[in-house]
Amino acid sequence: MNGGDEVVAAPVGPPQPLEWKFSQVFGERTAGEEVQEVDIISAIEFDRTGDHLATGDRGGRVVLFERTDTKDHGSSRRDLERTDYPIGRHPEFRYKTEFQSHEPEFDYLKSLEIEEKINKIRWCQTANGALFLLSTNDKTIKFWKVQEKKIKKISDMNLDPLKAVANGSVASSSNSVCSRSYLANGGYPDRSSNDFSFPPGGIPSLRLPMVVTTHETNLMARCRRVYAHAHDYHINSISNNSDGETFISADDLRINLWNLEISSQSFNIVDVKPANMEDLTALKIIFILSEVITSAEFHPTHCNTLAYSSSKGSIRLIDLRQSALCDSHAKLFEEQEAPGSRSFFTEIIASISDIKFGQDGRYILSRDYMTLKLWDINMDSGPVSTFQVHEYLRPKLCDLYENDSIFDKFECCLSGDGLRVATGSYSNLFRVFGCAPGTTEATTLEASKNPMRRQVQTPSRPSRSLSSSITRVVRRGAESPGVDANGNSFDFTTKLLHLAWHPTEHSIACAAANSLYMYYA
Repeated sequence: MNGGDEVVAAPVGPPQPLEWKFSQVFGERTAGEEVQEVDIISAIEFDRTGDHLATGDRGGRVVLFERTDTKDHGSSRRDLERTDYPIGRHPEFRYKTEFQSHEPEFDYLKSLEIEEKINKIRWCQTANGALFLLSTNDKTIKFWKVQEKKIKKISDMNLDPLKAVANGSVASSSNSVCSRSYLANGGYPDRSSNDFSFPPGGIPSLRLPMVVTTHETNLMARCRRVYAHAHDYHINSISNNSDGETFISADDLRINLWNLEISSQSFNIVDVKPANMEDLTALKIIFILSEVITSAEFHPTHCNTLAYSSSKGSIRLIDLRQSALCDSHAKLFEEQEAPGSRSFFTEIIASISDIKFGQDGRYILSRDYMTLKLWDINMDSGPVSTFQVHEYLRPKLCDLYENDSIFDKFECCLSGDGLRVATGSYSNLFRVFGCAPGTTEATTLEASKNPMRRQVQTPSRPSRSLSSSITRVVRRGAESPGVDANGNSFDFTTKLLHLAWHPTEHSIACAAANSLYMYYA
């Protein structure tokens, strides 16, 4: 600087809204095709690199997909990230493998049927080229290893046709056996076949078969450990710790801490179950248990910190260093109820169905029935921003209660850079909001090959900002019943509950019934 002149930085405006495009669909339904209950997707999760995607369904199956576009043209992932994304290319995934993770069970002591439905999937750290992941249904968590194995084949048989003294029929049978001797995975020919007979006097020459490893590979999924009998209520969450050694599982009343290497025991770190619960009547239990645990997740970098949400709309941050049983929280995040706004549905729609940490661990995103809320863990006076997901449904809460839709549990996700958030709604719609200072981005997309089909520009209004000028987007309800803000009729039977954001790119995977849709921007 010369002469005392100051260098003034040019103002940086909010990022431009993303233009979302269709990428891929797996399991697309044809017109009039009936969806089987077991095929409906119930969990979606990207791994840490974004190169693999896992889905679970109500039939207990886990399906894995792998990214293929980064392997094309001989370029490494790092080289592609250093250059601008090639025009005309978009993230592409292909089917990798699938396996049956859980089977239906029956608890004879409690006369309770345990569904095979996959509730959550979490990827673990990779090792030696193998993929590891956790999957859980209502009661049992399993640790899976998925690895490519080279196929071994038998290249020669015990019977040496050159040295065998046999008649023509035996020689022909030997040739028949040798023609079928190349069996995968060390298999043997069918010895019970009628075309094989020993020559008179036995076989004069025997030699061991030679097993050779081919260039062919086969993906094998093997269950390494089973973590069972630790939850009396349905498991709603599992989350890996950043230490790579432990994970948590949560049900309505308890959170347990596990070591990945030990399946025989776990440590109870949160317990909200009343001490005398067995002595209480059903009515008293319902009254006492009006607040239950709905979701739990470890901090992405601090191995001693985790957060869990409740059915009363609060989030508690706990520190495992404080005590073995974390009865008290380090911080409590909740929004004060506006005076005069309480109704019969207030507590129901305040229940948080999902929470997610941002990648840097500074913010927590929560989803209740009507809104998304973004919380700063350094400020517990209220959310820094609130996004209205489907405000046009507020006049229909009575109908939603009657058909139980008001109890639907929608998931939420954040972009890798933390500048956008997303969640699902009804009619197979999902919403993407910008949460950078000054932005008014609010996009409605449909899970179809034409995601912008229902997109209509809608007004937004600013919200109160506590630490930055993050904008709250409000989408007003429509005048005519059964019609959303865009003038389209909404369907409560088609709901988009599960979605995931790629950890490093603007790519979203979402589930509409049995179909997996992927979009990029």
